[in-house]
Amino acid sequence: MDKFNLTHIKNKNFNADISDFSYESAKIVNNYHKSFDIYKVTPLVDLKNLASELGIKGFFVKDESYRFGLNAFKVLGASYAMAKFIADKIGMDISKLTFDEITSETTRTKLGNLTFVTATDGNHGRAVAWTANKLHQKSKIFMPKGSSLERLENIRRENSDASIMDYNYDDCVRLAENYARENRGVLIQDTSWENYEEIPKNIMKGYMTMALEAYEELKEKDMLPSHIFLQAGVGSLATAITGFFRNVMKEEAPKIIIVEANKANCIYKTAKANDGKLHRVKGNLDSIMAGLNCGEVVSIGWPILKSYIDYFISVDDFYSAIGMRVLGNTIGNDRKIISGESGAVTSGVVYKLMTDESLKEYKEEIGLDKNSIVLCFSTEGDTDKLSYRKIVWEDKF
Repeated sequence: MDKFNLTHIKNKNFNADISDFSYESAKIVNNYHKSFDIYKVTPLVDLKNLASELGIKGFFVKDESYRFGLNAFKVLGASYAMAKFIADKIGMDISKLTFDEITSETTRTKLGNLTFVTATDGNHGRAVAWTANKLHQKSKIFMPKGSSLERLENIRRENSDASIMDYNYDDCVRLAENYARENRGVLIQDTSWENYEEIPKNIMKGYMTMALEAYEELKEKDMLPSHIFLQAGVGSLATAITGFFRNVMKEEAPKIIIVEANKANCIYKTAKANDGKLHRVKGNLDSIMAGLNCGEVVSIGWPILKSYIDYFISVDDFYSAIGMRVLGNTIGNDRKIISGESGAVTSGVVYKLMTDESLKEYKEEIGLDKNSIVLCFSTEGDTDKLSYRKIVWEDKF
């Protein structure tokens, strides 16, 4: 059997503060994103035939490949965090700020010249570069070794100074931090550490637009989820979605399961140890799930993940490849989803849990059955088209 590991934290205390991820907070975030002239609700794909094939009541996948024409969800977090930084700097209320106002010449005059800095495998960096470009500001992007040349060029097309470095992701984060400090730049990083928490928290809050859209559509269908599977790198997305659904669904909250690449499973290791420490994964971090190749847990997110995540799963690349193929080759009239390596792994895990007899004990422990309604988020499309084709066409994994 391909590597599949599951753990959970026993005797949890549901006491972590999730007030930042309330429905009201999500509406403020969503209203800001709605002010973009290119805003559209991304598809929540109802895979009815696949659900029937797997023996579950419902299987829904939020397809973020349509987000703002950037083929990934990351712009939600980056654009909101950058807007909140600017609003605070010029003394404006973020709940009243629009995209037109923030990109206006008046705002730029008040701000002066800025350089937004980040480390990325591609999608987050492109989001930061795109937003900075819209703001008529500069960006500096550090990418880890092994990063896709296509993703690099997509970032550079946003007038960004972007380079692939000879370091892993976590070391690139440190490079970005140092560069921002030494060059008076603004670090927009989707992870946190001591004395760097406000911007990462606002990036997380930005992701709630995706959660709110999914929740409102599922509520209207009377198909609120019983299970949510969330992929994780540092855990920022997982923190935001978990906090939001625990808030809005309260006592009827779904089981929430985190899925990581086993080559970068810092959250799984931290949960398994459960010793009060954050456990780091070192080395090359070379899973095909480039967006999940992060070796350090987001510090401000861990208390929420520890309190509210039901299961932590660590898998190898095979599960991502399976998810890409299943979503891209749907049954009957189910809508096809072009899902990249980091976007498809949760769907791959759900598919294998329901079809692989060797995973039966895990399926039963998680409680997947004929009454289950599953929600996954396909967080990226084919952001590296060559890699996507090799996996889907040539059975690379």
